Amino acid sequence: MTTARLLVVCPDRPGIVAAVSTFLFERGANILDSAQHSTDPEGGTFLMRMEFDLDPDAGGRAELEAEFVERVAKRFGMEWRLSYGERKRIAILVSREDHCLLDLLWRWRRDELSADVALVISNHPHLEPDVAAFGLPYEHVPVEPGGKPEAEARMLALLDGRADLVILARYMQILSGDFLDRVGVPLINIHHSFLPAFVGPDPYRRALERGVKIIGATAHYVIEELDAGPIIEQDVERVSHRHTLAELERIGRDIERVVLARAVRWHVEDRVIAHGNKTFVFE
Repeated sequence: MTTARLLVVCPDRPGIVAAVSTFLFERGANILDSAQHSTDPEGGTFLMRMEFDLDPDAGGRAELEAEFVERVAKRFGMEWRLSYGERKRIAILVSREDHCLLDLLWRWRRDELSADVALVISNHPHLEPDVAAFGLPYEHVPVEPGGKPEAEARMLALLDGRADLVILARYMQILSGDFLDRVGVPLINIHHSFLPAFVGPDPYRRALERGVKIIGATAHYVIEELDAGPIIEQDVERVSHRHTLAELERIGRDIERVVLARAVRWHVEDRVIAHGNKTFVFE
């Protein structure tokens, strides 16, 4: 059996779940998990994630998808995506800080990500021995002053056809709109503060100066507007006046690791639907 996942977005109306379930039943599929949400039952948007086992002898994928379009998707005006359980390929971009990178690689080695790491790209060379210890390729692509177009062109060449998802694991370079248009796959960033508070550099020092009582991290999809993409996951931890700057940074790193790992896992398991500038996560 092949395990497949179907993601659906469409205007809400009666009969959507019944139509999809009937179609799958007639193709010999066994539904394993189903979750749905409506923003408003009266004229709202309907979102659904359905996971099912599919008999490989029931016909080819192209035939299945064409029939789904004709019998279901057109009828309900659906935007939809169907995946067949293939492990997604991940590329990781990183700068100097290693905590998110090493956490992802450790989870990958323990097979906790349900994905494969294809390569690591960095604008600094010093993390290469750590990545080599995992048996993975490490590409050093420096970004010289005035040389960002050349660096991005090199990264695009390295990523071409090798990744289904790019993760910015504390990659401290702003990617251009041209890069985002041409890379052709989603990008997930981990932001070292609880957006929208303390956007920009040195957030923990500013948090300490303001006497904040919680600090956190945000994982979001990358769009051209800086730190403004759809949010996938966030978490926080309480802090107090007793914490030093170093302690705030340590706590922050712990949160960043966990938040990024959750976001990546949910994405590769097709649990996230991005609709507008908002995500719907079916955990």
